[in-house]
Parts: sequence; structure tokens; C-alpha cells
Amino acid sequence: MIVVRAALFNVGFFGWTITMLLVCLPAMVAPPTTVRRLTALWARGVLWLARWVVGLDYRITGEMPDGGVIFAVKHQSAWDTIVFLACLKEPVYVLKQELIRIPLYGRYARLAEHIAVDRAGGASALKAMVSAAKAHLDAGRPVVIFPQGTRVVPGGTAPYHPGIYALAKETGARVVPIALNSGVFWGRRAFLKTAGTITVAVLPALEPGLDRRRFMGELEQRIETATTELEASVRQP
Repeated sequence: MIVVRAALFNVGFFGWTITMLLVCLPAMVAPPTTVRRLTALWARGVLWLARWVVGLDYRITGEMPDGGVIFAVKHQSAWDTIVFLACLKEPVYVLKQELIRIPLYGRYARLAEHIAVDRAGGASALKAMVSAAKAHLDAGRPVVIFPQGTRVVPGGTAPYHPGIYALAKETGARVVPIALNSGVFWGRRAFLKTAGTITVAVLPALEPGLDRRRFMGELEQRIETATTELEASVRQP
């Protein structure tokens, strides 16, 4: 039954995604706000499919602030890239430049003004990211960044990259850490998606004025501690 549901979900996911990509082609001449709203519609459709086909739902704990806030999110699954499109108002993602090269998807990502970063670009790429993010934050749009830069399996480790510190320091925006346990249900590159409830834990914002070492240490400690607790809570009877 799990395999059948996963297969049905994947068929529905790709069918819904292709349909939205094609139906929304006229949006390629629309303002970025329109593209972001259509993207939110697509994300809600995916979450609906996950809930009704697989039995996979989610809940958010803690207070999700509005406006120009930087959300530093734990990254375990493709699910993480979907949910914030649905539950935040016109969010802007910081994503790797390779994604922009994907046909159609990359075009929509550019139109929605997501921030593509050349990870081999050094200081100039970092400066461009900060400049683009500041414009969105000043306009009251939240920025979502995955500070580890890649999906990490539950229980796994990966370094936190300091670009998040530069972003916080140069923009002056609040940084809100987010922990989650999506990888327990929707694994990295996994065909199977299992029923359950993903928890997205919104943690207290980091204190302003921290130096780089304290900022990075506090960010990692908060996210990793909460993530470990969320993963353990799923495994317990």
C-alpha cells in the first residue's frame, strides 16, 4: 500500500507540476508578484496531494513572523523547498545557480525573483546575493535560506556556511532559525513518502549584534538540537 500511494503521489506531483508550468505560461509577462502567487498555488496543490494521497501532513510550532525576516531553515528534503512557498507571503528563496538552468522551472524562478547564487563565485557572488536579498527584505518580503546549502539526511551532518552571517550583518534583518523533521517521511531522493505529520519548529530569532563565531555557533546549535529532538519524537512509540 505504501508503494502504491507513493506511486500515485509521484504521478500526481509530476502531472500537477507540468500542468501548472504550461497553464501559467502567460505569467511570463506578468509582474513578479503574480508569479509568486501562482507558485504558492502550485505548492498548496503539492501539499494537498501529499496529505490526501500519502497521508503526509505538517504542523508549525512557534510563531512565524511576518515581513522582511530571514528564515534560516534546516534542509532534509525536497519538501522543505515547497512548504514555505505555501505558508509564507511571497517568500524569496536563496538557491543554487544550477537550478536556474532547469527548463521552464528556471524561468519561473527568475521571474519570481528568487536569488540564484554561484557557489564558486566568491566575494562577488556573495555581494550580489546580499544586495538582492536586501531589496526584498526592505520591501517586506521574507527570505528563505538553507545555511547548510544541501539536503542532509536525518542524523547526518554538514557544515553551516557563513554566507548567512554576511546576509544578516549587511541587511540588519532578523534571523529566525527553523528546525524540521521532513527527511523522516520524505527522504532525500527517495521514491517512498510515508504517512505522518512533519513538524516545522520556528525557533526564537537570534540576538542582534553577535560576532561571526557566536552567530554561527548559536545558529547551528539551535537548529541541530531542535532537529534531533524532532527526529527522535517520530521514532518513539
